[in-house]
Amino acid sequence: MKYLLLSAFLATAATLSAAEPVKVTEKIDILDLMKKGEVDYHINDKMEITGKPGEIFVLKDGQLTITGHAYGYMITKAAYENYRLVTEFKWTGKTWGKRAEKARDSGILVHCHGPAGALGGTWIASIEAQIIEGGMGDFLVLSPKLPDGTVVQCQMEAEFELDRDGEKRWKKGSPRQLLKSGRINWEKRDEDWKDVVDFKGKDDPDAAVGEWNRMEVISENGTLRILFNGRMVNEGFAAQPSSGPIAIQTEGAEMVVRKYELLPLGSGE
Repeated sequence: MKYLLLSAFLATAATLSAAEPVKVTEKIDILDLMKKGEVDYHINDKMEITGKPGEIFVLKDGQLTITGHAYGYMITKAAYENYRLVTEFKWTGKTWGKRAEKARDSGILVHCHGPAGALGGTWIASIEAQIIEGGMGDFLVLSPKLPDGTVVQCQMEAEFELDRDGEKRWKKGSPRQLLKSGRINWEKRDEDWKDVVDFKGKDDPDAAVGEWNRMEVISENGTLRILFNGRMVNEGFAAQPSSGPIAIQTEGAEMVVRKYELLPLGSGE
C-alpha cells in the first residue's frame, strides 16, 4: 500500500512538473476557467470539517463563495508565469471547526508543483501569499516531505530582519537570505498578533468583515511582490520554481471572491 501511495504521489508530481507554463499576455479570468472545468480540487477528508468540492467552492452570479467548511484548495490545471494575479475578496464572518474562534484564514498558492496534499494531507508544495486577519501578505514557503523522505522543494530569497520575537519580517534593503521553508511576515505585522477571530493590529491594512479587500501577487522572472489594498507589503526574489499552477485555499473561514484573474505584467486594470 505504501508503494502504491508513493507511486500515485510521484505520478501527480510528474504531471504538474511537465506542464509548460502559459505566458500571460491577456486577461485570464480564473472564475471562467472554473466554469469551463479547467480547475481541479483537493479536499482533506480526514479533517474535522470537510465536504464535496462543489459544496465548498460555489460559483453563482459571477462571484465565488468559498464556504471554508473544509481544508484544501482549488487549483488551475494550467501552469502560469510572469503575471499579475488580482484577487478581490471579503470575509462574511462565518468560521468553522477548530478555527471557529481563530483568525479568519485563507491564502493564494503560486508556483505549485508536486503531489496534491503532500503537506499534511492538505496543501501542495508552493509559495503562499497569506490571507489571514493580521497577516495579510505574509509569505510562506511550503516544501513538504514525501513518505520516502524526498522533499518537494520550494525556495526563494528575501530581504528580512528578525522582530522582537525572533520572527522573520520583510525589511526592504536588508541582506538577501535564502529561505527553503517557513514564513516571512509582512513588514508591519503586529508583534503581539494572536490567532483569534477579528484580530486587528494598529498598522493592518485589512478592511472590516463584510468589506472588500484587494490582493495583488506580481510574479516576474522569479521575483514575487505582494500588494494589499494598494500597499506593497512583501517581496521575494529568485523563487524556485518560478512558475506553476495557482490555487486558492479553503481554511475554516467563509469568504466571497468577486475578482480572481491573471493580467499581463504592466497592465493597469
